Amino acid sequence: MGLPRLVCAFLLAACCCCPRVAGVPGEAEQPAPELVEVEVGSTALLKCGLSQSQGNLSHVDWFSVHKEKRTLIFRVRQGQGQSEPGEYEQRLSLQDRGATLALTQVTPQDERIFLCQGKRPRSQEYRIQLRVYKAPEEPNIQVNPLGIPVNSKEPEEVATCVGRNGYPIPQVIWYKNGRPLKEEKNRVHIQSSQTVESSGLYTLQSILKAQLVKEDKDAQFYCELNYRLPSGNHMKESREVTVPVFYPTEKVWLEVEPVGMLKEGDRVEIRCLADGNPPPHFSISKQNPSTREAEEETTNDNGVLVLEPARKEHSGRYECQGLDLDTMISLLSEPQELLVNYVSDVRVSPAAPERQEGSSLTLTCEAESSQDLEFQWLREEASEQDQDPQRVLSTLNVLVTPELLETGVECTASNDLGKNTSILFLELVNLTTLTPDSNTTTGLSTSTASPHTRANSTSTERKLPEPESRGVVIVAVIVCILVLAVLGAVLYFLYKKGKLPCRRSGKQEITLPPSRKSELVVEVKSDKLPEEMGLLQGSSGDKRAPGDQGEKYIDLRH
Repeated sequence: MGLPRLVCAFLLAACCCCPRVAGVPGEAEQPAPELVEVEVGSTALLKCGLSQSQGNLSHVDWFSVHKEKRTLIFRVRQGQGQSEPGEYEQRLSLQDRGATLALTQVTPQDERIFLCQGKRPRSQEYRIQLRVYKAPEEPNIQVNPLGIPVNSKEPEEVATCVGRNGYPIPQVIWYKNGRPLKEEKNRVHIQSSQTVESSGLYTLQSILKAQLVKEDKDAQFYCELNYRLPSGNHMKESREVTVPVFYPTEKVWLEVEPVGMLKEGDRVEIRCLADGNPPPHFSISKQNPSTREAEEETTNDNGVLVLEPARKEHSGRYECQGLDLDTMISLLSEPQELLVNYVSDVRVSPAAPERQEGSSLTLTCEAESSQDLEFQWLREEASEQDQDPQRVLSTLNVLVTPELLETGVECTASNDLGKNTSILFLELVNLTTLTPDSNTTTGLSTSTASPHTRANSTSTERKLPEPESRGVVIVAVIVCILVLAVLGAVLYFLYKKGKLPCRRSGKQEITLPPSRKSELVVEVKSDKLPEEMGLLQGSSGDKRAPGDQGEKYIDLRH
């Protein structure tokens, strides 16, 4: 075989086609092989392009050509096929009346030239170039977790892109903010390598190195894999990543939340911010109004000063100091005034005014505040609160008028089961006639048409009865009445039978000699108090004299 034919055979094994070349004198011109493209795992149909006469296809030998070496893999005799022992023995079959050889479960190692050769009527051969493809997996991108300093003098690793199990080797393209990156001396360098797996597939690894600036702190990087399939060209993109970029701090400032007017009781956060990465060490100071010197405040772990609740004493001038631990440069923010608005010491004078009905009364409201105030006068209202699920307390303050004394105040409580109404009547009471143990502190008394009302005419309190407990209350009352009746009857029966002695009867059996019976005098005294005795009346209705102590002497001598 001449040198041109050797070169062509080498190119056929590595590429998809080879132009026709002239052979040595006396030999026929070698045609370019037919191209067949399949994906890994599918079936390749190798159609022999010899003359379609029955004679040509009845005696055909199939060969695989690898590294210039022919290997017999299949025989066709009289339309019947037979595989030769070897790597293709279990994967070859004859189709289309012997004109097509089917190769199943195609692998990357099957990418080679297959040749069919007929023996009759004369020796002919036909070449087929098999191309195998496999789409790579989704590209996996990993960013450099250590970050990149902007003062680096050479490109630093930004991210790594890996595409696994593709065939042939895919191409990788790097992008920054949607624009492709190209090799640039001392600025951008792309380093790629590939690994052949045991399956014959390729794993591609590409490392992007670049010099970044401060403006790249928010840049989005991603990689793209380009590959070919029998259906055409395709591509897959990785996710976008952002690499940490380190740059020195140039400015420090204060920020207060919430924004706007602050008042006492608010939760206020004062934090330091800087334009460097990593951020410097922060400290917050407040100017002492007396000494005019800055005093450091206590912050949390994040360097944030929290004022909760904010008070008027927190008002003042604050500033932030940032210390860059890499350069040991200290930066100071512009001072910021913090104003916590307040209203305090609200008072009304006179505190306890007293005026006659119909007279004039002047009240003055005063308060201290950081802002100009607008005063509003309010009158205390109709308040109500739930004490428990079945108890409601309602309070009403009213101005007593003659009409109100006449009509009274009506209170109605209602729920889904019904309603109940209580009427409170107000009465004017002379304060000098009230007893010392009276709980009334005003000149009013109340009478009500319903129980459970207070006696000061300013509030009502009612416990809503439980519907299921009404019958229980009635039964309990009836049982108590019956028990009392039975107890009274027993006591009366014992008294009538004389088995119940009377402690105050004053009766006693006395035995004396007959000679002294005429000298017996009995003194009967009552243990009733004089006040109680004064209330006793005789059979005629006369009261006893006040000096009568209830003592009586009975002469038994006659």
